[in-house]
Amino acid sequence: MVDLAYNYLVALWDLTLEMAPYLLLGFLIAGILHVYFPKEKVTRYLGKNNFNSTLNAALIGIPLPLCSCGVIPTGISFYKNGASKGSSVSFLISTPQTGVDSILATYSLLGLPLAIIRPIIALITGVIGGLVTNSIEKIQEVSDQVKERQRQNVSGAKRNGLSNMMHYAFVEFLQDISKWLIIGLLLAALMAVLIPDDFFTNDLGNEYLSMLIVLIASIPLYVCATGSVPIAAVLLMKGLSPGAAIVFLMAGPATNAATITVIGKVLGKKTLTSYLISIIAGAVIFGVIVNEFLPREWFTSYIVHIQDGHGSHILPHWMKFASSVLLIIFLINGYIQKHLVRKKTQTAINNGVMDEKTVKVSGMTCNHCKSNVENNLSTITGIENIEIDLESGKVKMRGGDIDLDAVKDKVESIGYQYDGEV
Repeated sequence: MVDLAYNYLVALWDLTLEMAPYLLLGFLIAGILHVYFPKEKVTRYLGKNNFNSTLNAALIGIPLPLCSCGVIPTGISFYKNGASKGSSVSFLISTPQTGVDSILATYSLLGLPLAIIRPIIALITGVIGGLVTNSIEKIQEVSDQVKERQRQNVSGAKRNGLSNMMHYAFVEFLQDISKWLIIGLLLAALMAVLIPDDFFTNDLGNEYLSMLIVLIASIPLYVCATGSVPIAAVLLMKGLSPGAAIVFLMAGPATNAATITVIGKVLGKKTLTSYLISIIAGAVIFGVIVNEFLPREWFTSYIVHIQDGHGSHILPHWMKFASSVLLIIFLINGYIQKHLVRKKTQTAINNGVMDEKTVKVSGMTCNHCKSNVENNLSTITGIENIEIDLESGKVKMRGGDIDLDAVKDKVESIGYQYDGEV
């Protein structure tokens, strides 16, 4: 038991060493994208039912550091503000599969070929999914009012400073991804210790059967794009085929029960069908292509390099060590800041002097969700201040003559559930 615990800690630390430098760089780039390329500026490129709109949606989504829970309100918001269903689906498919942080994490643990292939697959599947959706859905026109609202969003967007960029990168975004990143690392280390090295080659010899099993397991479960990387790396070490790893890296981040439910409710069953078919078919097709037509050494040689303890030969050990320590500090700070914000919010609620109403909203899982609800509710006349507690789902609004029917309509229009006043 002592040896097992020791081996587990060693495996966990080794994975952290390999990923930490690239994760920190990815977080920084995420902050830059958030501040200087806000999503309000891009909705005007997504409003038509044509190839260009679906391509724009995929290109916009690929570098954005949104997990599948964060991409739901963003994609639905795009749709409600005039994006076509096709471009919305393209965005919903391509975005959670990648992100600057996950691309760099993929390079750190899985090598350059997979780091290049992942965004290419996300682009192709996103565009195809959008085109399929456009072909089966009734063409919708973007109204002049929606176009005007888009122009107002663009003109009203504010550029934030360096401090906001750093705060988003290493506090807000880190808070969103930390839970699933930690779970991914913990699971990867556990599998590295418990799964025999020849499991997929001897105990589960058919690589296409393993691909099917991975696909079935991946669709309903949630795993973020970055958290999926260490799991995929360990599975490759245990003999999983590169094609099956591609299936996991695609279907795991892009689908989960919550995503499926919201898309079906807001965009309709036809759109949900095209969404799922595009992801499943894309995962299987690209998995087969990788297995049958690409040299296996592209994917296995780097894994062997990591497995032998060499890791990334590009970065010195001291840099990986320092990055790992910084990452751990940022993770701890993120949880501390979340506690302090929650405490401050409660104090503000207790000392409030304006009329206030509190409602409960279900479906908010991260700061992207919180921001989306805040931004939409702030457009309602009478609401002057909004405070949201993600843990409880309570939304406290201050102002005068707050129309709860308008609040209900606004919440449900962006894909969340309105549970009434509390």
